[in-house]
Amino acid sequence: MRVIKNSLITNTVADLCQKAAYTLPQDIIKSLNTTYRQEKGLAKEIIKLTLENAKIANKGIFPLCQDTGTAVLFVEIGQQLQIDGSLDKALQDGIKKGFKENYLRKSIVSEPLFERKNTKTNTPAIIHYKIVNGNKLKINLMLKGGGAENKSQIKMFNPTASKQEIIDFILSVVNDAGASACPPFIIGIGLGGNFETAPMLAKKALLRSKQNKNLNYKKLEQEILTKINKTNIGPQGFGGKITALKVYIEYAPCHIASLPCAVNICCHSSRHAGAVL
Repeated sequence: MRVIKNSLITNTVADLCQKAAYTLPQDIIKSLNTTYRQEKGLAKEIIKLTLENAKIANKGIFPLCQDTGTAVLFVEIGQQLQIDGSLDKALQDGIKKGFKENYLRKSIVSEPLFERKNTKTNTPAIIHYKIVNGNKLKINLMLKGGGAENKSQIKMFNPTASKQEIIDFILSVVNDAGASACPPFIIGIGLGGNFETAPMLAKKALLRSKQNKNLNYKKLEQEILTKINKTNIGPQGFGGKITALKVYIEYAPCHIASLPCAVNICCHSSRHAGAVL
């Protein structure tokens, strides 16, 4: 039985906070460079500024965005692994440490409706746990801004819904988001499962950097991306050829009577980082 100390987990998560907040993933940089070559006029200038912002943030002084987001952790725990102490505490302490040491904005309030008092630590983080084979601990951190998150939606379709109905719903979510969610977007889509599973799948999809391995869903991702980029919302909503950089779909088995579809919108500042211990 392999043992991992809490301090290692906490320090790793703190490091991931720094990496996610300041360094845009290379696949997003590559997509933005491609977009820069495709766009013209104001849209091209906006992408140029976006790329300059990424270069400045990468120096580690200013984060990619002032909204340093809700911390969302996807954690895979090997069955042959033992944690020396509380795993949840180690992860939450890592978020506290990472946000404090890197001077990241604390955006979490203790309850949603009445006092809305800031916790001043950016915790509690949202944590999704999964038990897997092996003796390793895999941690993926996403820093999810509030503006794009607010524009995400779920719809419970009947199983008789056509592919086109699903696509139309996704397009309507993107159109509703418009400039408010800071395009160009990365679109995470969750299909199947149930009411709580589909949104989690949509969020998990945002961690991907490659198209679906399933050929049907790979084609669907490309079809949706092509249609989104015909909306002419464009970079920051000023019009242009590229409204979304990526579309990723995660799917799961579901009940014979339902077909859940969740759309999680991510702004161009797609901030995530991972580590395996």
